[in-house]
Amino acid sequence: MNVSALLEPINQFLQCPTPQGWIDEAVKPENLSTLLVDHANCELKAAQTAMLLLRRYAVDKQSGEALLAWLKPFEDFVYRKVGSGDFSQHIGLSKKLISRSEFAQSDQLINKMVLLIKEELHHFQQCWEIMQGRGIEYANLTASRYARGMMKHVRTHEPAKLIDTLICGAYIEARSCERFAMLAPHLDDELEQFYISLLRSEARHFQDYLALAQQVSDADITDRVRFYGEREALLISAPDQELRFHSGPLAATVVPAA
Repeated sequence: MNVSALLEPINQFLQCPTPQGWIDEAVKPENLSTLLVDHANCELKAAQTAMLLLRRYAVDKQSGEALLAWLKPFEDFVYRKVGSGDFSQHIGLSKKLISRSEFAQSDQLINKMVLLIKEELHHFQQCWEIMQGRGIEYANLTASRYARGMMKHVRTHEPAKLIDTLICGAYIEARSCERFAMLAPHLDDELEQFYISLLRSEARHFQDYLALAQQVSDADITDRVRFYGEREALLISAPDQELRFHSGPLAATVVPAA
């Protein structure tokens, strides 16, 4: 895999790199459990976001119920501590989704988001298996301010709401991909190989979100993409009190400007 080639469009898309202070904290052995648990959380949240988009915009009621059933074993395990953690029978969707004829981009959204959900759930399972192998329990963690900070700027009328949500998704996926690449060289062989293996699909996810946003919009989305890029850079650069996969550097590690 040519990592540099995969990262080039991502680094051009993001308006700042991950701060070195975050990397320094994230690679500390004592922070590995937190990093892996929050990474698993992020994979599940990414699948949930894609599912919500499908249910809200693209599929009929029965298809929406099938999507809920698909994610239920994962949500039961994480949020309600129900189940053994064996998700091998739940990676695939059990039925064909029926698109809504009134939404012009239904088929494109279904095709992209179903694949994304499958991949994110697979990544979740991989992350959980690594945690099990290291004796790391699935503890409850508070969410970082990152996704909430991005989504608070989403407009409330359609199709602007969908366009903004898709652009936010593009930035979240791109930042995840960038951080996998930044972390990989500093981790043990198993985690390095795992994070490098995620780069290809995560790189495509950001592009899929961005392409869908432009398809939905009648106007060029460049200005809106720039708007969210500026806010994403502020969120990722500002100090945080807790280490999370999408947090900024910890407050104690921020170096004052000269």
